[in-house]
Amino acid sequence: MLSGISWPQLLIVLVIVLAIFGTKRFRTLGSDLGNAVKGFRSAMTDAEEAKGELSDDSGEDANFENTPVEENRKDT
Repeated sequence: MLSGISWPQLLIVLVIVLAIFGTKRFRTLGSDLGNAVKGFRSAMTDAEEAKGELSDDSGEDANFENTPVEENRKDT
């Protein structure tokens, strides 16, 4: 797709983009993009930790002896 574009052509496109948007917007775009990537990575690590907490490999079955329904049956 980009095989026909050479370095001088990319440099011309960069100069045109800087002329249109200005350097201030270009800098804020870079920092905003960096913050977005950082937030994405943080969310991915949080999701991995939550996934690890959910997959409990204790091997024990659930205990349903003290559920509210069972307690009501014992009282009556």
